[in-house]
Amino acid sequence: MNNNNKSGLFVAIAIASWSTVASAFKIGLRHYTYFELILVSAIMAMLVFATVVTIQGKWKHLNYLGTKQWVGFALSGLLNPALYYIILFKSYDLLPAQIAQSINYFWPTLLTIMLAIFMRQSIPKFKYIGMLISFGGVVLISLGTGGIAGVSLSGTGIALAFLSAFLWAMFWILNQRNKNTDSMVALFLNFMFGAVYLLIATLFVPTNLLSVSGLLSGVYVGTFEMAIPFIFFGMALKESKNPSLINQLCYLSPFISLFIIHFVVGETIYPTTYIGLGLIVSGIVLNEMIAKRKQLRFT
Repeated sequence: MNNNNKSGLFVAIAIASWSTVASAFKIGLRHYTYFELILVSAIMAMLVFATVVTIQGKWKHLNYLGTKQWVGFALSGLLNPALYYIILFKSYDLLPAQIAQSINYFWPTLLTIMLAIFMRQSIPKFKYIGMLISFGGVVLISLGTGGIAGVSLSGTGIALAFLSAFLWAMFWILNQRNKNTDSMVALFLNFMFGAVYLLIATLFVPTNLLSVSGLLSGVYVGTFEMAIPFIFFGMALKESKNPSLINQLCYLSPFISLFIIHFVVGETIYPTTYIGLGLIVSGIVLNEMIAKRKQLRFT
């Protein structure tokens, strides 16, 4: 199998995994609280990453980490998986899966804004077009659903979905400090610290993990949302001659996810969700395509 075929297979596995998780969130939340679900999921993901690190023989990389790097992973682990997924799962608990998922996909636009604010990176004028398109999609989903589809949405749930997108963008910025660490080791350390924080939180948060259905849901989410897709996505990028295409293919997952949400969870997909999600993803992809063309023009 050549590199392009390998890359295609790997990204297909990642897309297939990400496409199922919104439904898995909703099913898991029928049996567990949002805290119980993230606790089991984070521990499962940590075990998957630990297994891969063992197979690849990368434990020696820990010996090369300095104090600043350990502190960096301790902070990023608090942000993701601990805080990010707690907020994300709570938004799924309050909203239809299709709404929570769509708003969460707004994070690349928030990242552009946050890089401008915190890292003082200027925003190219052309990017405002894509940002406005994406923002229009979020507004349509958040406000138009009630007027057009006649659906009442939780304001708290919408706010939490926005906050989850913000936290993921913040994690992306913070994690740049750890970019020199092997990616698999970095994922393990993030989830190790996150799992430790969540286990400590069980001293204060009532927890009951006896539900077999909840436990299986947590194992599934930890494996196919937090671990497997990131492993295979990284492998796809390494094997591909066109990383930009790999990134853009991943935006197929929220649309595939809508069909799974409908048939597995039983939600009726609102017209505003299709249109709004289309606008969000179109704005992101448009900015990526224009940015690539401008980069090629000056190289």
